[in-house]
Amino acid sequence: MNLMQKIRWVLGMAWRDSRGSRRRLLLFISSMVLGVAALVAISSFGENLKDAVDAEAMTLLGADLSIESRSPFGNEVEAIIDSLGGDQSRIVSFASMAYFPKNGGTRLSTIRAQEGAFPYYGAVETSPPEAAANYMENADALVDGELIEQFGVAVGDSVKVGTRTYRIAGELLKTPRESAAMMMLSPRIYIPLAEMDTLLLTRGSLADFEVYFKFDDGRDVEGMMESLGPRLRAQNVGFDTIAEMQREWNEGLTNLYRFLNLVGFIALLLGGIGIASAVHVYIKQRIETVAVLRCIGAQSMPTFAIYLVQATAMGLLAACFGSLIGLGVQWLLPQLLADFLPVEVTVSIKWIPVLIGLAVGLGVSLLFALLPLLSVKNVSPLLTLRKSVEATVTSSGWRYVIYGMLGLAILGFSIAQAPMWQIGLAYAGGIFVVFGLLALVAKGIVFFSRKFFPSSWPYPWRQGFSNLFRPNNQTVILMLSLGLGTFLIATLFLVQQTLLNQIQVAGGDDRPNMILFDIQPDQLEPVTNIVEARAMPVIDRVPIITMRIAEVNGRTIDEIKADTSGGRYSWAHRREYRSSYRDYLSDAETLVEGEFVGEVAVDADVIPISIEEDVSNELNVALGDEIVWDVQGVPITTQISSVRKVDWQRMETNFFVLFPKGVLEEAPQFFVMLTKSDSDEQAGQLQSAIVAAHPNVSSVDLKLILTVFDSIYSRISFVLEFTALFSILTGVIVLISAVSISRFQRISESVLLKTLGASRSQVIKILLIEYLFLGLFAALTGILLALASAWLLSFFVFDTVFVPALGTMLAAVVLVTALTVAVGMFNSRGIYARPPLEVLRAES
Repeated sequence: MNLMQKIRWVLGMAWRDSRGSRRRLLLFISSMVLGVAALVAISSFGENLKDAVDAEAMTLLGADLSIESRSPFGNEVEAIIDSLGGDQSRIVSFASMAYFPKNGGTRLSTIRAQEGAFPYYGAVETSPPEAAANYMENADALVDGELIEQFGVAVGDSVKVGTRTYRIAGELLKTPRESAAMMMLSPRIYIPLAEMDTLLLTRGSLADFEVYFKFDDGRDVEGMMESLGPRLRAQNVGFDTIAEMQREWNEGLTNLYRFLNLVGFIALLLGGIGIASAVHVYIKQRIETVAVLRCIGAQSMPTFAIYLVQATAMGLLAACFGSLIGLGVQWLLPQLLADFLPVEVTVSIKWIPVLIGLAVGLGVSLLFALLPLLSVKNVSPLLTLRKSVEATVTSSGWRYVIYGMLGLAILGFSIAQAPMWQIGLAYAGGIFVVFGLLALVAKGIVFFSRKFFPSSWPYPWRQGFSNLFRPNNQTVILMLSLGLGTFLIATLFLVQQTLLNQIQVAGGDDRPNMILFDIQPDQLEPVTNIVEARAMPVIDRVPIITMRIAEVNGRTIDEIKADTSGGRYSWAHRREYRSSYRDYLSDAETLVEGEFVGEVAVDADVIPISIEEDVSNELNVALGDEIVWDVQGVPITTQISSVRKVDWQRMETNFFVLFPKGVLEEAPQFFVMLTKSDSDEQAGQLQSAIVAAHPNVSSVDLKLILTVFDSIYSRISFVLEFTALFSILTGVIVLISAVSISRFQRISESVLLKTLGASRSQVIKILLIEYLFLGLFAALTGILLALASAWLLSFFVFDTVFVPALGTMLAAVVLVTALTVAVGMFNSRGIYARPPLEVLRAES
């Protein structure tokens, strides 16, 4: 036969051979469908999101240009601002307590004091709509909807910020540059800049000063800022353009959907395992057919090609169905992620993600199908006469080649989807480790269940247990599918609980759970009296002095920054430090090296300081090195005498740099006070009293932080769990497929047991016990891996105490086991009723 004749013969044989098995093959490919659906849905959503960001880039910034600083603009910067011209708006943003006279409610909020017509592109959305246009003219305020709901106020009521009281003109619904999650973390209040209480910007207050520009002359803003940028950065002033804002959002959001893609990729790998298992059983049922073909002259490769064509068709169908489902699922993602998105996403069909999904789905299907297909190459014609002839000897060389191709495919996809190749490498390594451990545990269960068989158990238990290691057992495939799904969901839950506990532990026992800050020196005693009058302890009163680094070991910051010979210039060199002085180490501090000096004479020649170890590494300094500080215009020369490790998770006043007593007492400073409330009512009363007497003093309630964090993290977890759900559903489909493809084997065993006198209840018990063990081992393995993974994340990433949540993990074990038993028994229904003649005919 020529080449075309061989191709027609292979295609014809593939079609004819599939008759009678096509419905079963459709069940097999369903395990791949959800993985492809996850990839297509997330990738398509990512493309639509990128289009939305590109289209709304001007709205995201709200202007053509913004200039921003953490301190009031100096004369040089003001001169630059004046020279730029255009339409300008100014905003000062800072944190302050909002007080609602209607019910005495208070909460730390972000105040945005504005003048001008910003935003120039897009709009501040309010209820009623006209409030956004009128509130500055009428000296009113716009209040975040969360605050309005929390304190039961309405339009027309009032809010007090500092010493000024404003009428609430409207409810803030949406603002430029801010997602719903950002506003939940720190609710916004908009007030007119001209009506702001300037006393709120006292020493120690953190504020952002911003100027927004709109140019009508069509100037090249990007080119203009290339020349002006160095001058602004030299003054510690930042800036944003429309193009820069577009790049920043695209980078961040691309990383988001790439990560979701990586989670969905696990569902695809599970589908590949399901395909491999299905093809393995399918080929075993076709071995005699292959032997007959070899007897009538069919060569090895054309025979192999018949089943390769069938596997290709299976993969192509799975990829097509998955792509269609993915296009439908992508409509749900904008609703799931709405709280975290800066723009509204219009969903449309994107063909490149569809083509990628088709290619990846087909490629993964073929790679996993090739492993069992290799057995077709070595089927002996003697198998038609002697069933004892080994029919599945496979060339180990080709098997290793396919394993290598699978590994490279997983590695390549992980790196392509990760923001950095190192992260992709780590992700691929994690996949290999988890899959390897699950497979190793499954093989171990098979080995040890055979080696240590419980011969003293009752017969149904022994028979069900032996099914774990009998021929055609499902132990490995179910351990991989169910174990991995359990691992994903349990890990997400454990990490969430650990992070929540991190905040709870920080304020537990006798530790402070409230912090009062921006207390001026003359307010220290009055604030102390207010706290103590409410039977609350003053746990600590800590002075804070702002400063910057002027020199490190004789080199100025400008010299370090200009050094291109490998010198390190980092955030630690350019930041503004908030330092303190005391003669002791707190419970959150551990001395790493050197000697802590708590007090020196006022006229000491050398000022010893203690520095936090991360800052020490960033500055590339060690014990004995010299740092000159610019303390609000006064240079102070210091020498590093000790290095500390700081537990930043503790609710303490922790600092990068500690001075001894006797040096900074006369420097301009403000204070932070730590206290502890026993109830929400007590905390609320204290906040109301502080705001009424000292409006500039702000407070943070740890319980409120915990509530907000729980809400935000729960939403993030829901998104991740939705993606991981694809893996869970794929695992269930693989379970259904695994039970279905072994159905004939079960029928044969059932008939044999029935012939030997086994009752219906005994056969059902045997099946139930098998699935009980399979589900239990898969769930336990997934939970143990999740516990290990969450512990590693807690220790190495979050640096916090791991919370095992054993009660919830036990419930997960029961749930997964029950699901396995339910699915297994449902798919095994009717097995006992099958007549022996049907089995005998199939065997003949």
